[in-house]
Amino acid sequence: MNPNRPAPAISLIGAPTDIGAGARGASMGPEALRVAGLQAALEGRGLEVADRGNLAGPANPWLPPMDGYRHLPQVVEWNRAVFGAVRDELRQQRLPVLLGGDHSLGLGSISAVARHCADTGRKLRVLWLDAHADFNTSALTPSGNVHGMPVACLCGFGPEALTRLAGMPGGAPALRPDQIRQIGIRSVDAGEKRFVHEQGLEVFDMRFIDEVGMRQTMLQALSGLDEHTHLHVSFDVDFLDPDIAPGVGTTVPGGPTYREAQLCMEMIADSGCLASLDIVELNPALDVRNKTALLAVDLVESLFGKSTLMRR
Repeated sequence: MNPNRPAPAISLIGAPTDIGAGARGASMGPEALRVAGLQAALEGRGLEVADRGNLAGPANPWLPPMDGYRHLPQVVEWNRAVFGAVRDELRQQRLPVLLGGDHSLGLGSISAVARHCADTGRKLRVLWLDAHADFNTSALTPSGNVHGMPVACLCGFGPEALTRLAGMPGGAPALRPDQIRQIGIRSVDAGEKRFVHEQGLEVFDMRFIDEVGMRQTMLQALSGLDEHTHLHVSFDVDFLDPDIAPGVGTTVPGGPTYREAQLCMEMIADSGCLASLDIVELNPALDVRNKTALLAVDLVESLFGKSTLMRR
């Protein structure tokens, strides 16, 4: 972390639900991260960590889509709970770490961060580390799974109960497309791809990373940050190549290697701007001896300053 900034006090917030996903099991993600030693790993870096336990919310009814969305009332309820919990920690000047749960929960956490930045006059940058753009709408996807829609909803495209969650001044969306950088993308539906281009999202897909390398990718993704910027990282574990991280519901081959992911996290830490974090889509039911959770904890340590750098 930036040596000029005091070490943040961290709050872990569990959201044990797979309400927005197309496969069951991400509801067990928070406990898998705890079993993998997340709190002890961060405390080993000299950080103060409080585990706030798990939020409560409705059970997953496992129903087909209605009016283009699966489980919309339950998704809204879970995201309202996440919004309140994350906003409370930010008001206490703590760094919230959301332990998911599926990626629809990023709606609640990022809405809280956006509202906090609006209230405190800070700039916002979101890094979306994911195999998927998650920029679908009910018109673009037949599944209705909201974990494929959070970025679109944050930018104002979706049901009002989700797009207005942040309660932004003037009814504005939580995010403008220029505030988000997507990294590691390699699975995008055809209609979704057109929509991403229309809205002008900045996407560093795997071809871009292959062509220029992770270092140049992160230099561009982090460009323009300063001491007035709140950096939120939304880390979907399927960002990683499934050879090293099999414990996710939507594996896509060809993701970042261990070293590429480490460099990504270390460069985020070097920015000194990290102020909130999601860890989502970890599915222990599909994992091998908690391998993916252990890797996620290792990478989160790097986000908070663990470095392989030997140079002076």
